[in-house]
Amino acid sequence: MDKRKSIPALFSAAVLSAAIGYLLFWFTASWIEADNRERFEHLARNAQYMIKARLKGYIDVLQGGASMLRTTGTPSRKLFHRYVDGLDLPKHFPGIVTVNYAHRVKRNELAGFLAHMRAQPVGGPDGYPPFALKTPGEQDEHEVIVMIDPIRTWSERYGHDILARGYEDVSDHLRDSGEMTSSGYPMPILRDRLNMGMAMRLPIYRDGMPTTTVQERRAAYMGSVGIGFSMPRLVQDVLNEMGADDVRLSVVDADAGVLLFDSAATRSSLEPPRPIADQHTFVTKVDIPFTGRTWHAWFSTRKRDAYTHFDASVPWMAGAAGFVVTMLLSALFQTMATSRRRALHLANLMTRELRESQHRLEVSHQKLRGLAAHADHIKEEERKRIAREIHDDLGQNLLALRIEADILCSRTARSHPRLHARARATMEQIDTTIKSVRQIINDLRPNVLDLGLSAAVEWLIADFRRRTGIACDLVDGNHDVTADDHCATAFFRILQESLSNVRRHARATKVQVELLCVDGTLSMTVADNGQGMPPGGREKANSFGLVGIEERVKILGGTFEVTSGPGWGTVITVSVRVKTPEAPEFPELVPDELTVLGSEITDELLT
Repeated sequence: MDKRKSIPALFSAAVLSAAIGYLLFWFTASWIEADNRERFEHLARNAQYMIKARLKGYIDVLQGGASMLRTTGTPSRKLFHRYVDGLDLPKHFPGIVTVNYAHRVKRNELAGFLAHMRAQPVGGPDGYPPFALKTPGEQDEHEVIVMIDPIRTWSERYGHDILARGYEDVSDHLRDSGEMTSSGYPMPILRDRLNMGMAMRLPIYRDGMPTTTVQERRAAYMGSVGIGFSMPRLVQDVLNEMGADDVRLSVVDADAGVLLFDSAATRSSLEPPRPIADQHTFVTKVDIPFTGRTWHAWFSTRKRDAYTHFDASVPWMAGAAGFVVTMLLSALFQTMATSRRRALHLANLMTRELRESQHRLEVSHQKLRGLAAHADHIKEEERKRIAREIHDDLGQNLLALRIEADILCSRTARSHPRLHARARATMEQIDTTIKSVRQIINDLRPNVLDLGLSAAVEWLIADFRRRTGIACDLVDGNHDVTADDHCATAFFRILQESLSNVRRHARATKVQVELLCVDGTLSMTVADNGQGMPPGGREKANSFGLVGIEERVKILGGTFEVTSGPGWGTVITVSVRVKTPEAPEFPELVPDELTVLGSEITDELLT
């Protein structure tokens, strides 16, 4: 191929390969990003389910404490401690840092309540300090924490009035609705600003008192049990269980707009900037219900942290593979195109040579067919000449010899019996020879052909019936079938060959020959009821009968068709266009014609 054409093709292949490599890189990177995004969102949903499950466990702790306190009637520090100790908080509920009970006291009950609480033992196995009501001023009602566990860590909360810090509305709603509630805002645990916690409380009503209406619930209200849990323990433990070290989690109270937890928070920056989804970061948000409120949990991570080494390398591998494969395919297509052009050029040359060879072959076939036709014509003329010479010379000599033998036989019938017998035997031998000569003449060229094709066909069919004993019928719809000598001789020879094939191969019991001339088309059909030709019978080696028939028909410019099958016989159909013969003229007889006429008279005498 020309080098000037190969350079643009190489440049085009490089551009196409680069484009396909980039598309594969982009597609693979997008697919990996979508897969990692889906995996990250699935990770966030798992964290959501785990946080919900932990909060449900905290609610179960509250409900169990409320049931225990309601059934005992009179709260007991020892019983409360046993309940909390049985929960095994560090093992089963590591996020819960305290469980407490706050008793509701009205102003007129305050003196007796204080006396009862101050009478409680100090220290001992419970570890409670002396009771002191921690209320900044006088108020109508108090809800004082009278039991808290673990007491050693939360002793300063012992005696704390939860209504004294603006919790009156929340507590009254808790009492009147009977529903669990929360503080609604985070509170520091152990004076640690990073270790923020949330509080949950559940109302407790005196056992056996009705709680259907608000008034009944107010009358039966005894106090509330509450827990305090650490947001970092709750959330960070979930992240640790998920193995998400590179994931940032921010929890926001959607109702109050308060940040409850941020894994990226530090002492200098308690509320870092909110993560924003961009081309480098995965960000997703899930909602967590919490005692009638909603938390928004924001999960974020850098994409490079979410990707594995394989994920990061696959797009580059796909792009490189696309580039290389496209270049190889381009080279292959270029090679195939070049080979195709060369093959087409070679095919054109071969086609031209083939057409020329085919033309020469057709010319050769035409010459061979013409030669065959000429040879056939010469053969027929030679047969005719030999038959006429045998008829004119040998036939007349045999006839004269028979006449002499007949005269001799007549004259010696009485006077010379032995000579008469010899003459009679000689005359019979002459008659046998005359019959043989007549058969030879008929085999070479039957004289009946001079009477027309129809007469010749009738004679041949009668001779076939006589010699084979096979029934053979002629269907001649037009008795004045005429054709030139060449065509009539060809049809006679075709019928002769067809009947010979029937006699030798068909095993038929009946043959039907149909000879018709319609609209200038002479057709002949030979049908037998024999065994038919087996598959491939026409291609049998050394079988030239049908081939000869087909060649005779082609010389005449006609059509030839053979229909056969095992068990239903064979049908041979021949059709040739013939010219309508002109009306015969009767010129004066010339000496040669007189000779022919004499030959015909001799033939009649021989017969």
